[in-house]
Amino acid sequence: MKLARLAAFDQYFFSWLFQRFGSSTLAPLCLYCSRTADGPSYALLAFLLLLLQGEAALEFILLLAVAYAIELPSYLLLKNLFRRARPAELWQGHFQPHILPSDRFSLPSGHTAGAFVLLGVVAIVAPFWLIVVFPWALCVGLSRILLGVHFPGDVCAGAALGLLAVLLAQMVLFP
Repeated sequence: MKLARLAAFDQYFFSWLFQRFGSSTLAPLCLYCSRTADGPSYALLAFLLLLLQGEAALEFILLLAVAYAIELPSYLLLKNLFRRARPAELWQGHFQPHILPSDRFSLPSGHTAGAFVLLGVVAIVAPFWLIVVFPWALCVGLSRILLGVHFPGDVCAGAALGLLAVLLAQMVLFP
């Protein structure tokens, strides 16, 4: 019963956010923000850090790589375990997202999980960059809702998954 209420609230909150802020005017900005959290962006960041910082960036890159190695299979497992319908599938014919998602299921948000992995690693290794990375990670999560491909609960679950992956990676690397 409580799970059904939570799902109903999540759907209501999605509808409220999407109706007020999910306009086609904001969609290009949301899409750009969302794309900054695509997988290749993190590889490019690691390469640039290695190129610019050399050995000083190795701890950051190692923690980032191990955290992503934990997050990605966990994300795939959870997606296929929960098999939660995306908003467009739930409200088929009554709702149109701004983009087509890359897969069928909604929970958790992989883009948000990836963004929060980076946020967690920054918090541990380079906390002075949190002023930039924290708002960016929040915007990535919000962009997934405003693009119409995730419920707020999916985004929260993605954020939790990303941060948990970083904590596990830290425990593995630096016991």
